[in-house]
Amino acid sequence: MKLIRTIEQMRAASREARRGGRRLGFVPTMGALHAGHIALVRAARAQSDVVCVSIFVNPTQFGPQEDLAKYPRPFERDRELLEAEQVDFLFYPEVTEMYPPGAISPTWVEVTGMSERLDGKSRPGHFRGVTTIVSKLFHAVEADVAFFGQKDAAQAAIIRRMARDLDFETRIVVCPTVREPDGLAMSSRNVYLSPLERKSATVLYRALTRIQFAVDKGERGAAALLRIGKEVLAEEPEVKLDYFEIVNNDTLEPVADVSAGALVAVAAFVGKTRLIDNLLLFGGGKQGSDK
Repeated sequence: MKLIRTIEQMRAASREARRGGRRLGFVPTMGALHAGHIALVRAARAQSDVVCVSIFVNPTQFGPQEDLAKYPRPFERDRELLEAEQVDFLFYPEVTEMYPPGAISPTWVEVTGMSERLDGKSRPGHFRGVTTIVSKLFHAVEADVAFFGQKDAAQAAIIRRMARDLDFETRIVVCPTVREPDGLAMSSRNVYLSPLERKSATVLYRALTRIQFAVDKGERGAAALLRIGKEVLAEEPEVKLDYFEIVNNDTLEPVADVSAGALVAVAAFVGKTRLIDNLLLFGGGKQGSDK
């Protein structure tokens, strides 16, 4: 695995790797890798000839009261995991490489309208930071296809829209959420949970599965489904709800009926740790993943 530190080196490596029509798959991450990230790497390997993973803790997507300083950065462990997966390139730039001094940031990439919904409502400016850095990474890596996780459903929808609107050649693939045996969605932030909080955190998945059960039984009204989910969350009073919404998976706009499919998205604080999860419904109520 080749470690690359600059945009110029990354672009040169990508262009060389893609000679002869070889397909380059890209997995952007902020490090602190877990099984969910590894699933994305394996999807990239299965669908590509060459695999690149980036590790960059992006400062522009953190709010002033958020956990940028304490965000886990176990680089050596991450590198070993990626080497074991036979990743070809690890792009690991410094902040000053992605945002030269004085450039945070006169130019932003923002999907207006969508970026103010779900996590964007709770974390103003978050998605602007995400789309800005993802666009910069896309320009640096020049991948044929990029892989994202369904756990970050709003992010995936916004990146899909950005890639379409800005005519990126990189195709977006969204892979299913990877979960712990008890259903908790894999997240780098799970390490912040105490043992008691870790147990309480499973209520997010229980609420989603209760909604799935109701849909399977024929319920299609979003308001009724949200009431069911919130009743489950109330079983853990120390879990503080941020949002619980049912929206269109492509636009993130609220829907009143899930018959044509919908995204059920939840965010909550478990102690001081903010967690997100979601459930993707297709027309007729069948759960699946967005490919």
